[in-house]
Amino acid sequence: VQLVESGGGLVQAGGSLRLSCAASGFTFDDYVIGWFRQAPGKEREGVSCISSRDGRTYYVDSVKGRFTISSDNAKNTVNLQMNSLKPEDTAVYYCAAVRGFGIFYKDYQYNYWGQGTQVTVSS
Repeated sequence: VQLVESGGGLVQAGGSLRLSCAASGFTFDDYVIGWFRQAPGKEREGVSCISSRDGRTYYVDSVKGRFTISSDNAKNTVNLQMNSLKPEDTAVYYCAAVRGFGIFYKDYQYNYWGQGTQVTVSS
């Protein structure tokens, strides 16, 4: 199982970034894919997840209305479109996978993790 994130970078407040998580080594439809983030000195936080089988999604309150998660099952890719970015969104963003369907937003619920991609939002 391999998860590879891409799309991080430096952006000004109010700007947008699109993160992608490319998955391989497992049957994508049977998994929930989540996005987490960890800022320096803070605990890892569940940002969003999508259940590949039934399309259910979850967003943490702080990103609702600004972030959108989507899944391309044919390409085994999950994207996180991040709009109206704020300095407090600055963190390393990780994608993760767990077999099953439903909503999972705790990091201990996930088995597989990517290496992370840095997102920095300047004020």
